[in-house]
Amino acid sequence: MQLQEIAQKLGCTYEGDPHLEIQGVASLADARAGELSFLSEARYLPLLEQTQASAVIVAESTPLPRSIACLRGRDPRLLFAQAIELFYQPYQAPAGIHSTAVIDDSAQLGEGVAIGPNVVIMAGVKIGDHTQVHANVTIYPQVRIGCRCQLFANCVIHERTEIGDDCLIHSGAVIGDDGFGHVPLADGSWRRMLQAGRVVLEDGVDVGSNTTIDRAAVGETRIGRGSKIDNLVQIGHGVKTGPNCLIIAQVGIAGGTQLGQQVILAGQSGLAGHLQIGDGVRVAAQTGVTGDIPAGQTVAGYPHQPVSEWRKSMVALRHLPDLQRTLRQLQTRVAKLEEQLGLDRDP
Repeated sequence: MQLQEIAQKLGCTYEGDPHLEIQGVASLADARAGELSFLSEARYLPLLEQTQASAVIVAESTPLPRSIACLRGRDPRLLFAQAIELFYQPYQAPAGIHSTAVIDDSAQLGEGVAIGPNVVIMAGVKIGDHTQVHANVTIYPQVRIGCRCQLFANCVIHERTEIGDDCLIHSGAVIGDDGFGHVPLADGSWRRMLQAGRVVLEDGVDVGSNTTIDRAAVGETRIGRGSKIDNLVQIGHGVKTGPNCLIIAQVGIAGGTQLGQQVILAGQSGLAGHLQIGDGVRVAAQTGVTGDIPAGQTVAGYPHQPVSEWRKSMVALRHLPDLQRTLRQLQTRVAKLEEQLGLDRDP
């Protein structure tokens, strides 16, 4: 694909030979002749001087340290994401039903649906147009799945789950299984509380591999439209998120917690149950959230605190050995002074 053609498709300007042939995309460090890369931050300028890429995507005002063809736009990272789509198309299964699939007679399948090998679709399931259900997926009764979804191999969708349009459910994910609900008994044992609710994924939700989203005892667990969930995330029963949340790998959210819109939970953070997390909150990696967080805050540490306070605490913590050493020296000096003055330290 020629440089000018790529610029036209991406809606950006270009500098250099309009007929330059681009054959693929790569990072600055790994790119070779014939490939397109991008620069989004000034700290990577040294890589720009060394890259073998034939062209790069840069911001409108970024100066180039050497002569190289480029595409210019406001958001180089976004343009690069769009450029990848020009050169790479993910696997699409052909429409149709594999001979080994087991589908209940009451299931309703839309137009252009693809059903892969060993798929099990139980009673009352409805699947929208052009949705793809890959190998070994199990879909329990009364599930509703929208149009243009992708359910990748070996995921499991439990009863009464509702999935909107344009959702991605990656391999090994389990959506709508029992929430973890148990009632303590007088003899110290536990009685299981049945989980009669459901899970709802609104339009455009992505769920990563081996992530679990539990259904509620009553009511629903709901993931807001456009939210993106990474691999190995646990979302407890009754959790609700607003739209466009980002939940990164190994996060755990206990039951009943509610997230506003555009909340970001970084990797390995954990949220206690029945909390209120406001719009636009950012939670740093490995943070333990034990209470409500107002809208717009960024928090870190355990227990969580505003990130500015956490940074101060971390700086102080690094100096703790020195502070301990100084304290011991001062204690020794005070003891000698008291001895010289004949003071009795004991009351």
